[in-house]
Amino acid sequence: MITGRDQHDTAPSSAGSALKGPDLARAALEAARAAARARGRGRPRRSVIGRGAPPRRRGWSGARPDDRDPQPLGRLAARLAAERGWSQRLAGGQVFGRWAHLVGPDVAEHAKPVVLREGELTVQASSTAWATQLRLLQRQLLQRIAASVGPDVVKRIKVQGPAAPNWRKGRLHIPGRGPRDTYG
Repeated sequence: MITGRDQHDTAPSSAGSALKGPDLARAALEAARAAARARGRGRPRRSVIGRGAPPRRRGWSGARPDDRDPQPLGRLAARLAAERGWSQRLAGGQVFGRWAHLVGPDVAEHAKPVVLREGELTVQASSTAWATQLRLLQRQLLQRIAASVGPDVVKRIKVQGPAAPNWRKGRLHIPGRGPRDTYG
């Protein structure tokens, strides 16, 4: 059934020369729509939620967050560490990386962390006086580390005094008592 308007729009053959610009484009669009309707390819129905039609899957993520969106590197590294069980070791690495912030600049100047194994942090002091001071501050240091890095990362602190010089040099060392006073 063609209405009066459709006859005017779909009959550009007799009045095709009279149509110009936007009117010509409009008439061509209507003719294409009519031909599509005749072939059974009308306007696709939009899916409405709740009518049982499956939602259309798009090729882009849209305005909502999606796994395909670009992710900040820190977030990806944290997710990777959690999936692989590296969180505890990374927390231990924070103790070494943030040592001056964790214990304060005065203590960090005279003590450095050496190794962290099974919750025991070995700290080397620059002098025997600082080693004694660190043993006295051990409880406060453990509390500060637990508050900043997390509980159960560092359970104990083992304090070492200054290291004595090592006289064993090179791989061709001859075993023996080492250097002694030979002037006597």
